[in-house]
Amino acid sequence: MAIFGLVVLGAHTGAHIKTEIIKCENKKVLLVEPVPDNLEGLKKNLDDLKNVLIEPITISNKSEIKDFYHIKSKSFEKLKKHWASGIGSFNKSHLLDHKSKRFPIEENDIEKIQIQSIRFKDLIEKYSIVQIDKLIIDVEGSEYEILKDIDFGSINISKIIFEYKHFDGFKKTGNKLNEILSKLKENNYTSSKIDEENILAVKT
Repeated sequence: MAIFGLVVLGAHTGAHIKTEIIKCENKKVLLVEPVPDNLEGLKKNLDDLKNVLIEPITISNKSEIKDFYHIKSKSFEKLKKHWASGIGSFNKSHLLDHKSKRFPIEENDIEKIQIQSIRFKDLIEKYSIVQIDKLIIDVEGSEYEILKDIDFGSINISKIIFEYKHFDGFKKTGNKLNEILSKLKENNYTSSKIDEENILAVKT
């Protein structure tokens, strides 16, 4: 049975979470990231950290091969936004919904790949995880499906940070977010907004 200091779903290149990872130098860290270019950056940025495990998959509410959409690396210069590489999604329209004068994304900026997706419980079982000190979920609108599928009775998760701004559609929150907040409360979590994008849930 294993205790993990940190599990991140949607690890990107790891640059924004390296401080969190370093805090867990004496515990295992598990990072999930499906985008090939991001995986290369992740391995490069964290090559010196031996306690880090990387899974090149996605997490959803079913175990299956799924279509996954992300922005082509050759389009980064055109789009001129540092976050362009971090908006991969099962839903192509989620990427296109980001279109604006300052972010002129088009269909030809998007690449489709097929990726293995598994349930959160499958990930936990694979690594025999019984406790997670901190779980971070940043998966561009798939947070709802993942959190709904987690059986909090089968694993102890001390803290959860998740992006909430796309819970009910692009930049929309509503019933789905309320459902998850209720579920967290029923499982003895106190939730609070960190900022306009993220919520922290702490088990009491």
